[in-house]
Amino acid sequence: MAIATAAMSNACALEVLVAQVAPIRGLEARQGAGYAAGMRLAFEAANRRGGVNGHTFVLTTEDDGSRPESTVEQTRKLLTEKRPLVLAGYFGSQNLRELLAARLLEQQHIALVGYRTTDIAPAHAQLFNVRADIPSELAKLTNQLATVGVTKLGLLYEAGPGADAIVAAADQAAAQAKVRFLTRTSYASGNRSASTSIADAVQVFTKAAPQAIILVVNGAPTAAFIEAYRLSGGTAQLFAYSGADIEQLSQRLGEDHLKGVVISQVTPNPYKSTSRLVREFTEAVAQQKPKESKSYVMMEGYIAGRVIVEAVQRQGRTPTREGMIAVLNAMNDYDLGDYTIGFSGGARSGSRFVELSIVNSNGKVQQ
Repeated sequence: MAIATAAMSNACALEVLVAQVAPIRGLEARQGAGYAAGMRLAFEAANRRGGVNGHTFVLTTEDDGSRPESTVEQTRKLLTEKRPLVLAGYFGSQNLRELLAARLLEQQHIALVGYRTTDIAPAHAQLFNVRADIPSELAKLTNQLATVGVTKLGLLYEAGPGADAIVAAADQAAAQAKVRFLTRTSYASGNRSASTSIADAVQVFTKAAPQAIILVVNGAPTAAFIEAYRLSGGTAQLFAYSGADIEQLSQRLGEDHLKGVVISQVTPNPYKSTSRLVREFTEAVAQQKPKESKSYVMMEGYIAGRVIVEAVQRQGRTPTREGMIAVLNAMNDYDLGDYTIGFSGGARSGSRFVELSIVNSNGKVQQ
């Protein structure tokens, strides 16, 4: 199936349309908008160079308000009316589950590149993530805790169909690191009694008194838990997975609550020019109009955009939806600069990069 896009003056040059459905309003809006901004950076940088093989890139974004039914509805509408080459930058465990259940990817022969969930996503042939998976983050966190002699842990995770897989991955990581979970409890995402759920979780951890708590939940509930736990007098060290979004936490929490929180990160630090990838990202940020603040989620979106540009370039003059899937499945050597993407061998998470950041006494991120 050839892509249906608006042809430019050169009959062989296409305007490649990338479509995103994500939260642009609501509690997780900062993440959806930041991811979109990062992808636009990559596309605008490619367009300034004349595109690739004559093709230029444009991003269209629709707001799903974090509602799974809207994710499916908006995606179906985009596929029917605008016919993008590729989908990218989706958010939410239930959102992704319902999108896959609708079988739109198979029906439309289209890839989805880049997404954030609190689940371990299924090994679907048309899903391509540009970040390390959650088991890799859990391994990094538990190994770090074992290294400093912290062995009695708690786990907070999002309730839902994917919860058992998260618990199993956490238990496996703990066993390998020779630490253990004293207690585990879940957070009821989207529940109208969510505040009660957070309060219940605080009580569970207060009673069990673990030395450290690992949080596998998104930014808004992570912030709510940290605040409630600290106000209750909780003293355990707090370790969050990357989806907690350090910039969102910094906006929602005071320095006294955020100080000492450790977050696993699946991209290089966007605030430190320590690699070619970060330097190119920083240069792209400097050229954007209007300017937006850097963030980790923007960096992740930028990486997704770069992968899409590379996949189009590898197809030559006639990029297609099927060609995108084939090229991505064969990609195993794309080095962006100390950050390599590869999906060959059936891998769905294209990166293994995980590092830890900690919030210092000034409320700033440090490695």
